[in-house]
Amino acid sequence: MTDRTVTHATFSLEHVYDASPARVFGAWADPAVKTRWFTGAVSPGAPPMKLDFRVGGTEQSVSAAADGPVVAYEGLFRDIVPNERIVVANCIDVDGECISVSQFTAEFRPDGSGTRLVVTEQGAYLDGHDSPESRAVGIRAQLQALAAELQGGRHDLG
Repeated sequence: MTDRTVTHATFSLEHVYDASPARVFGAWADPAVKTRWFTGAVSPGAPPMKLDFRVGGTEQSVSAAADGPVVAYEGLFRDIVPNERIVVANCIDVDGECISVSQFTAEFRPDGSGTRLVVTEQGAYLDGHDSPESRAVGIRAQLQALAAELQGGRHDLG
């Protein structure tokens, strides 16, 4: 019998971007752009995300490093306030096993001429396969990839 455990945790991360809230928000709403910084930050060359960006819509991605585990992410948009807030209920599976379930909130706050993005995750990390610390590392990598995306001079983000 496998020992079953749940670690509950909440953490927040912040990142300031030299782009308007509308532009930063737009990078979350466009499937091609989000694939580059969200999935591509972990798995370059991953297939495009499936993204139905509306309340009640879903987002899905699957990624795998060479000879590594298959990581599947699925989220359900629970709340969207354009250019201000996104709330997603999500789960992550690795090789078909659920490792975490969480609620993720992204808040887009004006900060001078840029945007202060505040992300908060309230998670249940399952059976020792995931942890708030490892999740924070992954989210920080995505936020850095988003910064690189926004600095890349792309003009399709609003």
